[in-house]
Amino acid sequence: MSTQRIEPGEVIGSAFQIYREQASVLIPTAIILFAIVALARLVLTGGAAALVSLVALVLGVFYQGMVVELVGDVQDGRRDNSVEQLFRGVAPIVLPLIGLSILLGIGVGIGFILLIVPGLFLITIWSVAAPALVIERRGVFAAFGRSRELVREHGWQVFAVILVVIVLSILVGIIVAIVASGLGTVGIAIVQWVVNVLVSPFEALISAVLYFSLRRVHGESVVSDAPATGGPTGVPGYPSA
Repeated sequence: MSTQRIEPGEVIGSAFQIYREQASVLIPTAIILFAIVALARLVLTGGAAALVSLVALVLGVFYQGMVVELVGDVQDGRRDNSVEQLFRGVAPIVLPLIGLSILLGIGVGIGFILLIVPGLFLITIWSVAAPALVIERRGVFAAFGRSRELVREHGWQVFAVILVVIVLSILVGIIVAIVASGLGTVGIAIVQWVVNVLVSPFEALISAVLYFSLRRVHGESVVSDAPATGGPTGVPGYPSA
């Protein structure tokens, strides 16, 4: 039984810290990937909506996997891999990661239909399934089980982090709706693109930081054997001194 606790404020603060320090990787990559999604929304209209959704899913999953790889890389206080190496690390497991995202969406969607609470429960216990798949190279169903194992005994703290993300997402959604209300199709696509570029890194970072924080409080190693140099210490995204 784990005797330590994760602190929601530290998890969120660490995600913002990594966001700032790795913005040179996170933002340009998001700009390129989500520009493709925005272009697909503009070009593929009418009956091609399903294809647009598929493009958005694949690129979104690829980006999430890259962010998880990046957070794993900086656990020693520095980033050693290039963007190309981070994407190469995701490539072998992108199909299982897509399958996991689809199953998670279906499960949570059904949970929300059943009076919301089951959906919140599933979001909480499966919150680190994707990082578990990426880092530990587990199968899809094993990743769901691993997430529940890590979250066990820390469910309320994990839920608190998720609740903050949900509230922020709602606020962003309201702002976007107001801004885009007077715009045409192209304007709406541009606004959605900008929002994806700014928000997607943070959402992916939260999941990844949660994963490593939970491993840490369970007494599991999160840092490779490579010597750490520099970098902040004492927060969930980085090793303690």
